[in-house]
Amino acid sequence: MERTSNLQNRALESGTSGWINGLIGVIIFSGSLPATRVAVLEFDPVFLTVARATIAAILALCLLLLFKEKRPAHNQIVPLTIVALGVVVGFPLLTALALQYVTSAHSIVFVGLLPLATAVFGVLRGGERPRPVFWIFSVLGSLLVVGFAVAQGLTASPKAISLC
Repeated sequence: MERTSNLQNRALESGTSGWINGLIGVIIFSGSLPATRVAVLEFDPVFLTVARATIAAILALCLLLLFKEKRPAHNQIVPLTIVALGVVVGFPLLTALALQYVTSAHSIVFVGLLPLATAVFGVLRGGERPRPVFWIFSVLGSLLVVGFAVAQGLTASPKAISLC
């Protein structure tokens, strides 16, 4: 009885920890686009991308050295490079370029469609098979995002936009 209780407690703590970490990630990410919007008013998007990548690289290097992580296997280098180019350069650069012309509120609407797009590519490229309930909520969430965008209007005049 005690052993089952300990396993259940650990599973509950792990699940709770996952939800809390996810919430923290969402809160942090929610400030990313408004902060980028403010930054592109004064800085070049390429400079911002390089600065963000440099800061992230320094922090990552410190953590890798601190935790003494092993190097990736040779066969992991190309996939890691592709992902890094998208995550470290592509998304931040394209976001910064876009935020010169649209509000952060409008950009967040489009970013809200990324989870569904990611899931679709996970199925097409990686053979992932999410459960039907995942697809139901993904499609419902995306419909809400699109509905919000349509209700708010998708147009805005370039360079004459508020911060939000």
